[in-house]
Amino acid sequence: MNVRPLFGPVGRPRLVLWTGLVLLLAAANYYARFESSRPETRTTVYSYAAFAGGILVYAFWLALVLGIASGRWDLLALRRPRSWGRAWVWMLGIVVAIIAWEAAVAALPIENPGDEQGLAPTHWEPAHAGAFAANLFLFAVVAPVVEEITFRGLGQSLLRFLGRWPAIVLAGVAFGVAHGLVEALLVLVPFGIALGWLRDRTRSVVPGMVVHGLFNGIALAAAVLT
Repeated sequence: MNVRPLFGPVGRPRLVLWTGLVLLLAAANYYARFESSRPETRTTVYSYAAFAGGILVYAFWLALVLGIASGRWDLLALRRPRSWGRAWVWMLGIVVAIIAWEAAVAALPIENPGDEQGLAPTHWEPAHAGAFAANLFLFAVVAPVVEEITFRGLGQSLLRFLGRWPAIVLAGVAFGVAHGLVEALLVLVPFGIALGWLRDRTRSVVPGMVVHGLFNGIALAAAVLT
């Protein structure tokens, strides 16, 4: 990547706008996390209204990211990985490692990071299978695509002038903080860093989208099956 032209007078505003977007997401999500009167959300994945609202949020979010990247689509890293064979090995390794790490963190004397967001259902409700499928699509397909473009695509590209590892780590931290959670940062930040490393090795956000989607999908499936 040609870094110097990106961070000239034209490139700096992109970084400022991306940082502002991350801070906005973090502020909104931390407010929702600590607002004492927030409603119970364990049935969110059984609601078509939640799916529709989520689609609107992610569509607006994606529009902002595309607006920031406008004219420099290479920043999104939406390209084929250099090698799908090696990519799949790294992808499966990350899935196994992050699931094992989440299990280890869950054993700590803190709130279970998987429960903190309050989205995972506590039991299966067959009558709402359609809404569950819609929200599974939202969290396992739409969310990973938008979030990977935002953090491992645009964000990591914009931070690359700081160096390879600073960009990977800072994008990972931004990913964790933007979720507005506390205990879950112990999982989200390492997960974000691992996805950043994967993006760096493959030169693409696509493998990260797959890993992210698998992780979210496995988490939701496990919540209703256990």
